[in-house]
Order: sequence, then structure tokens, then C-alpha cells
Amino acid sequence: MKEYEQYPMWDAALPLEQRLDDLIKRLTIEEKISLIPTREAAVPRLGIPAYNVGGEAAHGVAWKGEATVFPQPLGLSSTWNTALMREIGSVIGDEARAYHHREPERHGLTLWAPTVDLERDPRWGRTEEGYGEDPLLTGEMSAALVQGMQGNHSFYLKMVATLKHFFANNNEKDRLNCSSSIDPRNLREYYLKAFETPFVEGGALSMMTAYNSINGTPAIESPYVNDVVKGEWAMPGFIVCDGGDLSQTVNYHGYHATHAESAAGALKAGVDCLTDEVDLVVAALQEALDRDLLKEEDMDRAIRNIFGVRMRLGQLDRSGLNPYASIPESVLCAPEHAKLSYRAAVESIVLLKNDGVLPLKPDALRKVSVIGPLADAVFTDWYSGTLPYRITVLDGLRNRLTDAEIFYEDGNDRISLQTQEGQVVSIGEEGTVVAVPEGSAEKAVFIHQDWGWGSHTLRSVNNNRYITLTEQGKYQAIAPEIGGWFVKEVVQFDPEIDNSHLLRTWNGLPLGLAEYKGKHVLAPVADSSEAGAAASKANELVIGAKEPVRLVKHVESDGIKRAAASAKASDLSVVVVGNSPYINGKEEIDRPGLTLPSEQVRLVKEVCKANPNTVVVIVGSYPFALQELKDIAPAIVYLTHAGQELGHAVADVLLGTYAPAGRLNMTWYEDESQLPDIMEYDIINNGTTYMYHEGPVLYPFGHGLTYSPFEYDAIHAQRIKGVSGADILKVEVQVRNAGEVANDEVVQIYGRPQTSRVKRPLKQLIGFKRIHFTPGEVRTVSFEIPVQKLAFWDVTRDRYCIETATWSIMAGRSSEDIRQTVDMEIEGEVVPARQLDLPTFAENFDEYAGVLLDECLEGRSAVRAVVPEETLYKGDQLSWIAFLNNEAQGAHTFEARVSAFGTDGELQIRSGGPDGALLGTCPVPMNGSESTPGQARSDSQWTTVQCALQPEQELERLYIVFQGGAAIQQFRLKC
Repeated sequence: MKEYEQYPMWDAALPLEQRLDDLIKRLTIEEKISLIPTREAAVPRLGIPAYNVGGEAAHGVAWKGEATVFPQPLGLSSTWNTALMREIGSVIGDEARAYHHREPERHGLTLWAPTVDLERDPRWGRTEEGYGEDPLLTGEMSAALVQGMQGNHSFYLKMVATLKHFFANNNEKDRLNCSSSIDPRNLREYYLKAFETPFVEGGALSMMTAYNSINGTPAIESPYVNDVVKGEWAMPGFIVCDGGDLSQTVNYHGYHATHAESAAGALKAGVDCLTDEVDLVVAALQEALDRDLLKEEDMDRAIRNIFGVRMRLGQLDRSGLNPYASIPESVLCAPEHAKLSYRAAVESIVLLKNDGVLPLKPDALRKVSVIGPLADAVFTDWYSGTLPYRITVLDGLRNRLTDAEIFYEDGNDRISLQTQEGQVVSIGEEGTVVAVPEGSAEKAVFIHQDWGWGSHTLRSVNNNRYITLTEQGKYQAIAPEIGGWFVKEVVQFDPEIDNSHLLRTWNGLPLGLAEYKGKHVLAPVADSSEAGAAASKANELVIGAKEPVRLVKHVESDGIKRAAASAKASDLSVVVVGNSPYINGKEEIDRPGLTLPSEQVRLVKEVCKANPNTVVVIVGSYPFALQELKDIAPAIVYLTHAGQELGHAVADVLLGTYAPAGRLNMTWYEDESQLPDIMEYDIINNGTTYMYHEGPVLYPFGHGLTYSPFEYDAIHAQRIKGVSGADILKVEVQVRNAGEVANDEVVQIYGRPQTSRVKRPLKQLIGFKRIHFTPGEVRTVSFEIPVQKLAFWDVTRDRYCIETATWSIMAGRSSEDIRQTVDMEIEGEVVPARQLDLPTFAENFDEYAGVLLDECLEGRSAVRAVVPEETLYKGDQLSWIAFLNNEAQGAHTFEARVSAFGTDGELQIRSGGPDGALLGTCPVPMNGSESTPGQARSDSQWTTVQCALQPEQELERLYIVFQGGAAIQQFRLKC
């Protein structure tokens, strides 16, 4: 036995806290610093191995090599199946262990998944990574995945799930320096609620903070980490920041002047592990200690949290009792894992529309045309694992319809390009795209895919490779697929008035022809950043083109005409359309709109015209607006990019081998005009998600058709005591499969109070179950729902509240397809009138307009007016907050804690409305503060101001109107 193995830290029989105490006292300060970066250093003298925190596992282990790939998380959530999620999580844990055994210091076991961010706006570029727009569904599905990933041992962990990104991270534009404005009700009832379940019920032991700020404070220093995650929820694991966020807090948010201040702020706010360059982290921590910004006990706390998890993973353990240490490498891509991938894919499929076309009758199909740009493709995304194999929709139908003749057309034009001077574009050596005199070489023919919003790809017919901008600064047809952080396969086509096109790179740089090895190669112009970077490299480099070149596009073969002809000659057409996860919506890029690309819409229309017996399959990372297609296509099927078994899953649903039962986890709006600005995070005030949207929608939350009709009857609801002693709402509903097909059904329970002091959801999901029914089977489906799920956040008392009210408890097949309703009385409490003679936090308003929540270093959030340079500024709109149902008699003075952001301001105190009777005015001077909106600093000057109020005025509805840079943290009325 080595000497260090005799230390208590190595004795797994001892209590964990005792082992951690021993570890902390043995580490030097330098060693402690080296254990804070995500690439944690080894401490050989104590036997501590190097350890790599991080890695991706959103829908399978990623970035390590071949692994089982499941549907994108949005698709996993479409299954509404928590038991399936636990199984998937367990497979991810097994395969993570296999890679860890192979290279333990390289492949860690604390992987960054699942993404719990709520998707209140479908334009978010990372929609594919989340679980939908509902906090209950997101919470329960992600909690189940976490349970599977971490295993069920009482002490040891298979792996550790890292929930991300905490929180209100639902826009990519300006994500490194923007601030999400979240009032307490949205915060508690929506954004935090989704994270609570995977922590409290799922037992997640790690979390990643977001890039954005919340109410002016960067998430890496959010008070909700210590106060809520580690405090209220008592999460015993460790917190990590998002990649590079230590330095970005300085470089983008401008929140600190130095990395030392950033490191100190993060650790004190509850972040334990810093994801940034190791040397930067180490230097920042050392400086923070030297400047007394950080104490050694702050690092001790972080290391205790980190190693509490590492020890439960089986490190520093000589007992041999870790059951997960023996998981063999042979579990990677095991056949049973492939079967589970298929099951996840097939259960995720949502039947949006069916006019009787589905299920297909295989015996009647002799000629089938499979059409579309995604018909013979299985795409991965940035967080996908490496596919061990891929089954496309074309493959799946060929495998299942062995007696039918299958025709395939991708629907894309084949084009060639020619300069205005008559040179033709050809493919030269090593796939280089060159321009040569006509007749001197074979012209290149490209498969031209128009992805919409100016994004195009060109794939060489000759070698089936995409043209891409290489590190040398020239274009070559060498990319087997579209991908990468910078998607250099994208080419923009700018039409010119003379029928030519100016081509641009993925990031908008014009293309021209440059001399290279005696050839004219396609490359960015000389002064572009790409060409400049290439020119700085060694060896053979492209010299950038001197000027842009205009290219004439010749259509060699019309893709839509070919597709329509194929459809017309077939018994059935299956058109597969959708998106590439790397184009027009991804990390760093929000989606510009909700529609399918116009060329795909035109393709579907022409195929349906040619053959009315057409099924449209949409493979996409997010919801779409399908107004142009909803009345044209007789059947529409939706699934996300679903991994290796995508094609078999689609084929089996179309052919009726498997009856679909997936449900939408997001509202499918008619168009983006129904959505507010993407920075509007208030779902209550802006009427977004199924809970608050009052207008028509294309397909509602929870929607999904089945091959068997289901009938609902005899709903009952009663309030009982649960096993734990807490009150439970027991709901029972009778469900019958009224058809002749065995089918799953997703039974959904919604609730709504008929009266409330505040605006409540139109409907709120409070329970769901996915259950398999045989033909004719009748079941009484029972739910036990904590009554606490009916609570709302009472801003007048800073706590959850269950009101006394009549509740409508609804059972149905979607949020709009309600089949049974029962009313029941819920005994709770009546929210008392506000006592405005007590200190009242400004953020606890009832109503508002034209304001944002910002940072106040005295605690809670400040409220201020939106200023002209900010996204949400709306011209001459008044900025105000309202406090309603007040009890205040004889108030003669208004007193407030205030500051001024950017310029002097004032607060107008009014009664009855924002333009009601003026009761008093409080000037808010700058007081030397240098704060600017959205960037409150430590030198902000907060002061107490008072103003007299007009006597004998009605104060039941009190309004505070903002002028200039006035900001308020709290106030009270003196009587």
C-alpha cells in the first residue's frame, strides 16, 4: 500500500465529510488553486489523478468517438416518457464510463447535460437542445434523464449530470453581454421551476451557469446560485461556469476590470469550478488571494464541493466497492443500445395531421417516390456523438418495402457556374474550385441546396463533397458534410441586375478569383479577414483575390420538376424536408424566422399537386410555421434529427408497424408576428407559450395524433394526504382505446383557477403519463399531484401561495383537446391587501410597462426605464410600475431607495393609473454615480429620497412613473 492510501481521504468506509476534511487540510494553497480549473491538475504526493471536468452528452456521449446517438433533446421530450428517459440516461452513463476506463484522465465523468433552459421563444438558436416550453414537462423529463445518468446506488455515481444553463438563457444574439429582465413571478413560476425538479427530485449534482446576465448581474455571479440552488434546494454537488465565462465577464460584460475580480466574484457567488484557460484561472486566483479579494476558505468550500462528487464517482477509493468501475468498453454502441435509440426515435415522432392517408397499406404500394433534401440524409448537430451508422428515410423505406420500386429525388437543382468573361467553374486537383477557359476542363456540376435566408450549399456531383473554405483560404469540394463551429460550407448568393450573382463566404465576405499554382481559384478578396489570415500562414498559401467576381448560374437540371415527375409516376410520395442543425439557427445564431425555406415549401406544393397521395415528413430542430402547407399536404409527420435509427423509425410509423403517439412540447405558432421581441422574457405580460397565448395557433402544446381514437370519461378529483403528509390532488380519468390498433396515449392533466388575485395561465400542465393500450382496452388512469403545484408566487409576501379558489381540472389529449373537466374547491388562503407602509421591493410590482430589472448591489433588483439605445425601447411609451390592492390610509410621505443610471431622473407618484392624479415627485440625482443602464457597478450611489404626497388621495392603485435615469430598489409610504 502506498503511503497516501493510509490517509483518511482514501478510506471509503469513513463518512464523506470526514474524508473531505482530511483532503482539505493536506492540500497546499498552490494545489488548491490547481484544482479549481475544469482541467484539474494531479497531486501525485496525495495520489490525486488529473481530472477533466466537462464533455457533452445532450443525446448521447459526444466528441469522444463512436457512441450511441439518440434523438435531439427536443425530440426526446416529444416522447413524454419519463421511463424511457431513465433508460437513455443509463445508456449514456454506461458509455461515458466505457470512455473513462479507456483514458481516465482525458475522459471525465461530469458531463454537461441536460439543457434545462426553457424555450419560451422558438426562434432561439439552441431550441434543439432543450425540452420545450413547459416547466413541468422539462423538469420531469430532465430529472428522469439525470436519474438514469447518475445511477441508483446509494453512494457511488455512474456519472454526474450537469444542468445547463442557469438561467433565462433563451437568445443567442448578444448572449455574452445581454441581460435577461425577469420579474419575481416569471422567475419563480417559470424559469427556476424547470431547474428545481431535476435538482430536488432528480438529484443532479452539477450545474453550469449561463453566459447572459439576469437583471444586470452576470449569471456567473448570480445570487440565485447560493440562495436558491445551494440554499433552498440544498444541491450538494458543484457549480461550473460556461466556457470562457471567467474572462468574458471582463471582456464582454465589462462587469469587472480584472480577471482576479471576476474569479473572486464567481467563487463567492457559488461557482466552484472555472471553465477557462488553465493559466488564466490559476493566475486570476493567485492574484485574487494576493489582493485579499478571496480567502482560502472560499477555495476550500469549492474544493469540498468538487471532491464530494469525485469521491462518489469512485476516485481516491481503495475499497473496490464501486459497482460502476467494472462497466466494460464493450458497452459502446451495444446492440441493445441501438434498439433503445430506435425506440426513442419512433416514440418521438409526432403525427401533426392525417386526412386518412396514414398508416400506409404496403400491399398496395408498387411505386414509391422518396423526395426531398433530407430524404437521404441523417444530420448531426454540434453536440451530437459520432454516429456508428445512419439509416435515412430512403434507407428505411427500402428496407421495409422490399417488394416495391423506390424512386429517389432530392428536389435540388443541379447547377453550373460561369464567369461573365466566359470561364467555367471546374473542380481541379484536390477538389479545388477553379475557373478555366470553356472547353479546357469539364465544368463542375453542383447540387445546389437553398436553405433559406440567404444560406446555400454546393455539393459536387463528381465526388459528392460540399465546397468549403479551407484554412488555406481557398474553396475546395472536400467536406463530407455540413458542420463545424464556423459553418464554412455555407455560401451566400447575392443576385445582381444582370442575372449574375456575387458569391459570399459564410460570414459575408465577397468571393473572387485568385492566382494559385497557375490556376484561378475561388477565394475571398484580398482585404478580407479570411484571406488575410491565410496570407499569414506558412508554406503554399492562396493570395486573396483582388476583386469580386460575378458568376452566372446555369440550371443543368431542375430539381422540383424532376421531383414532380417522379411523384406523378408513383402510387405514393414521401417528401422529407426540414433544416440543417448548422444553418440558420444554432449556437450563437438565432433563427431569422419560423418558416421552412421557400424552396422546400415550393417543392412540397408541386409534389402534392402532382400526387395527392403524399406524406410530408419534417425533420427539424424546432417548430415551424406551416401556414402554406397545412391545407395542402394530406398527412404531416414531425420529428427532430433523431440519430442513427431515424429512417427505420419514420418508415415504421408511416407503414403502421408502430402507431405514433409523440406530442409537441412547444406551441407551433402561425407565424412570428405572434411573438414579441426575442429579448422579452416575460411570458405573462407578453402572452407567450401555451399558458398565456390567447390567439390562434397552428398546432397547440401537447398536440399529436394517433392511429387509434381515444375516448375519455368519468374524471374525478379529490384532495387527500400523501404518504409524506403533504396534500395531494388525486385525479382519475377513464381512458379507452376506441380503435383497432394498439397505440400509446399521452394523458395530459391541466389546471386553471377560475378566480385569482393575479393573472394566471389559461391552462397549466400539472401531470402527464404515456400509457400503452391494446385495442378496446379501458383503463382508469390515476395521478397524484402535489397541491403545491397549484401555487403561484405572491409578490406581496415573497412566497408561494395557494389561493382559495374553484379550480377546473382538465384531462385531454393536448392543451386544446380537452376531453373531461371537473371543478373542485381548493381551500387555501386569500392574499391580504398590500401594506405599503412596510418596505416594499420595487421588483415586486403587479403591473408594468417600459421598464427593466437591473442590478442593485444592496440586494434584490432595481427597476428602471428602458432607454432609447436598448432593444426593448418603444418610442414614447411611458415607463411605470404599479402596486395594486393596497391598504394605505393617511399616507403623507413617499420614501424610496434610489439611484440614477446614466442621467438624472425623477419618480412621479400617481394614483389610479400611469397618467392618474399626481401625488408627488421625487428627484433622483446622479450623486456622482458612473453607472449606465445594463451595467451597474460597485460605485453605484444608492440614496434615500423622500417627497410629500397630496393628502386624502386614493392609494388602492399606486403607480410609480419613471423619468430619465431614475432607478428604484424599494420604497414605503409614511402615514
